[in-house]
Amino acid sequence: MKFTIVTFGCKVNQYESNMMKEQMLQHHFLYVDKITEADIFIINTCTVTNTADQKCLKLVRRYLRNYPDKVSVVVGCSVQNNEAKYQDLGINILLGNKDKSQVAEIISKYLTDKQAYQFITKNRQLPFENMQLETYDHIRAFIKIEDGCDNFCSYCIIPFVRGKVRSKDYDLVLAEAKCLAKNHPEIVLTGIHTGHYFSNGHDLADLIIDLSKIPELKRIRLSSIEVTELNDHFLATLKNCPKLVDHLHIPLQAGSDFVLKAMNRKYDIAYFREKIAEIRQIRPNIAISTDIIVGFPGETEAMFQETLAISQKLAFSKVHVFPFSPRKGTVAAAMDNQVSEAEKHERVKRLMALSAELEKEYYQKFHGQTVDVLIEKSTDGKSVGHTGNYLEVTLNETLTVGQIYSRVL
Repeated sequence: MKFTIVTFGCKVNQYESNMMKEQMLQHHFLYVDKITEADIFIINTCTVTNTADQKCLKLVRRYLRNYPDKVSVVVGCSVQNNEAKYQDLGINILLGNKDKSQVAEIISKYLTDKQAYQFITKNRQLPFENMQLETYDHIRAFIKIEDGCDNFCSYCIIPFVRGKVRSKDYDLVLAEAKCLAKNHPEIVLTGIHTGHYFSNGHDLADLIIDLSKIPELKRIRLSSIEVTELNDHFLATLKNCPKLVDHLHIPLQAGSDFVLKAMNRKYDIAYFREKIAEIRQIRPNIAISTDIIVGFPGETEAMFQETLAISQKLAFSKVHVFPFSPRKGTVAAAMDNQVSEAEKHERVKRLMALSAELEKEYYQKFHGQTVDVLIEKSTDGKSVGHTGNYLEVTLNETLTVGQIYSRVL
């Protein structure tokens, strides 16, 4: 039988979808890109914002309506967070965030007994669900090394749907990386709270050091790391491990101490600035991207101006901008002084405009310099790839996908 997968959301979801695809292939199912050609569809959902939930539910309903004879499998964070909204839709297989690694077996059983299957646990105390990949559907391969979050930021639903922090076995990560590095020169370490990785007495910096010893692996990238996790061990690794790329994604979330405290973030602006300064003493040209939420309850225009000012001061290479999305069950959803949708929209536009300026300024710093480009696509005499510091580069030549080339920008 043929199957297809649709993935919403973060790099962790992308990794898990790759894992489900690999598991299905190992169980002799055939993968197709088009829903019209599939006998089975799997939708891996996201719940990080209300918009994400709405998009997931809309697609699920459309597929169920348009393809009633196909086997429907819906899994992931939106299911975990909105169980009641999915339970009565007539979905054949419904899973939260546990047992994704068993999807192929669950589908095989369903095809035999035709019994609908639902499993959504509300237990946060879960073990790490080990998943192993032999290949990845992109030149940069992701490895999920951690799951869960214990921070409970006041706006975030993820600790409730992903459970407590837990880590993948250290030796399993190294074994998976050695396998993937045969065909993927860059590996991205990802998780819900990647910097909290700890296994067999080893932390994230230890893991980066040991991964750097794999000869075929040319680049190590982190999907994200919190500023509070940039300890001396990590900074020493940043200094001494050239395979760790010149790019860190460090969420700021707000430029106002008042807002940060209301968000239940674990730092203030002075601490954040100090850590960025330490990083740039080690690597002056590093790209530092960030996430910022605008329109958090109680955020005034003056506080938003603080966010604009610190973003300019820290010269982020890119700002990922999100309007505040009240999530039922979180502290922030019940806060007073909610910012209007119109004001949030206007602030998003202003911060995105600043992000575009900062991104252009960062690119211009490398004009005329020689950079190393990992080629990810090559068609019609053009090749596209990224540098270690995540500059997207288009070259007017046909180059080999998966190879790194030195070129002058």
